Amino acid sequence: MGEVKTFIITFLFLYENIRNKIWNYEKLRIIFATKLFVNKIMENIPSIKPTESELEILQILWQLGKATVRQVNDELAKVKEVGYTTTLKLLQIMHEKHIVSRTEEGRYHLYQAEIGEEQTQQLLLGKFVDAAFRGSAMKMVMQALGNQEVSFDELEEIKKLIAEKEKNLGL
Repeated sequence: MGEVKTFIITFLFLYENIRNKIWNYEKLRIIFATKLFVNKIMENIPSIKPTESELEILQILWQLGKATVRQVNDELAKVKEVGYTTTLKLLQIMHEKHIVSRTEEGRYHLYQAEIGEEQTQQLLLGKFVDAAFRGSAMKMVMQALGNQEVSFDELEEIKKLIAEKEKNLGL
């Protein structure tokens, strides 16, 4: 999704400059060198792809801040049957994937989410919109509003968000 966004921004910039006849070779070279640089950086950033079980653990860590394996396991056990060693193994895998950090405190390891809740939601939502709705946020919203009961308060929040987006676009 990031590459598509970068491409669109580059295309729009080029279109505007061509339309205004103020572009030149040097500007084009800088634009494409920047795009290549950004793509190279993005290749080296590990892609965050938490599994459903990892998301359950992240929810707990976002709520608690830092937690031991036992604390995470106790919270998971409230909603499903899970063994301590399974929770430990999942946390170890998440640590290897840089999804959580681990610090030693006495005899215990404390785990903390390394990725933010909002960042994760945006990433997963972006992937979902791309995969299920071919990148169309409008199709997703229309589907959600058409298939779900929506309260008056929720509709008011949606209207506020739309008004804010329109304001940002200068409409």
